[in-house]
Amino acid sequence: MSAAPLDRHGAPQDAVLGALNAIPPSERTPTFNEPWEAQAFAITLALHRQGLFTWDEWANTLGREIKDAQAKGDPDTGNTYYRHWLAAIERIVREKGLTDEKTLARYRDAWDRAADRTRHGEPIVLTPSDLR
Repeated sequence: MSAAPLDRHGAPQDAVLGALNAIPPSERTPTFNEPWEAQAFAITLALHRQGLFTWDEWANTLGREIKDAQAKGDPDTGNTYYRHWLAAIERIVREKGLTDEKTLARYRDAWDRAADRTRHGEPIVLTPSDLR
């Protein structure tokens, strides 16, 4: 993948702006409750633009994640939607052979360590030592 300019939260600027500009102004409401939700959205757009998957593949993968979560008791109140979105990203990159569960777990653990040391309201910064 080529490096795209990132915003201050690490999301590809063109992906986020392009997606937001596609929404008619009359229908724009806050879409993301947290910055990581916008980043997950932008990552998905970037992976799609790189040709990793079709929108049908994405919709099917996200749908499977939501159904799996509901089968495990997710209340489907809407506040877990982007957790399903993130799980779908992880599933599709595993299924496409871009990574494996061990690598995903390593990065999840690294982000947890970085978040644990970060004061509330401060940006989370991942460092090489987090990836131990």
